[in-house]
Amino acid sequence: MKNILSTLALSTALVLPGVAMARDITLTGTLKNYRGDGAYLAVYVTNANGGYVGTVWVGGGKSKYFQHFTHWFRATGGNVGNAMTGASVGAGRTFQITFSLADAMIDAGYQLRIDASVEDMRDAPSDIVIPLTSENFGTGNAGRRYIRNIFLQ
Repeated sequence: MKNILSTLALSTALVLPGVAMARDITLTGTLKNYRGDGAYLAVYVTNANGGYVGTVWVGGGKSKYFQHFTHWFRATGGNVGNAMTGASVGAGRTFQITFSLADAMIDAGYQLRIDASVEDMRDAPSDIVIPLTSENFGTGNAGRRYIRNIFLQ
């Protein structure tokens, strides 16, 4: 029951600003060919003031490493609850997630952020920050450290 409520709270947080309409967004990302273990990723949304809105997805199954997502972990106050998780993503690999986003969040100052962490390597808080604007859909956005590119559709 707790999982259902936390998932409902997350989807409501990302859809509620529009109250009316939402769209499914597909995020496709590719990691760079770095030398090292698979990357843990935290994908989340912030508002126009940089305030945390909600978590979209967390890649990496061991929650003890979540504190390495410094921006996301701080934004959640360390209360990550039952973050929706998947496997870590290996170097050079592609991953894809689909989530609902309120139409009112597009072109309204919201941002999609991804923190990345790789064992025995430097953490990459806000490895990529993508303003949720109409122009950023269908185009590639490059990351700073581990993320080669992210496409939103």
